Amino acid sequence: MAEFTTILDDFEVMMRLGIHPHEVAPQRVVVSVEMTVGYPAALRDDAIEEVLDYDFVRTGILEMVAARPIALQETLCEAIAALCFGDARVRRVKVRTVKADVYPDARVGCEIVRER
Repeated sequence: MAEFTTILDDFEVMMRLGIHPHEVAPQRVVVSVEMTVGYPAALRDDAIEEVLDYDFVRTGILEMVAARPIALQETLCEAIAALCFGDARVRRVKVRTVKADVYPDARVGCEIVRER
């Protein structure tokens, strides 16, 4: 058995996220995802077919944020975790979202950890 952590870090997206009137317009949200991925054995080849391709997570997040406004960061984190678990090899996922510009002096975020 082999285990790796695959990371998509500091992925910036523009999206409608929030409940306040000033959050009607798209805002910058920074997403980070860590997936613990299990493989049946140590990798044999230097080939993408052997490992989880993180492109599906990036593409899925882009599709998700384009589809509709989301009110809560908690909802966004849960949806991203569910997306990651779409690959059966993912055992654990940590998702962090941060509204980068909501306040002039602070960033606000949410982080969840989910396991199978």
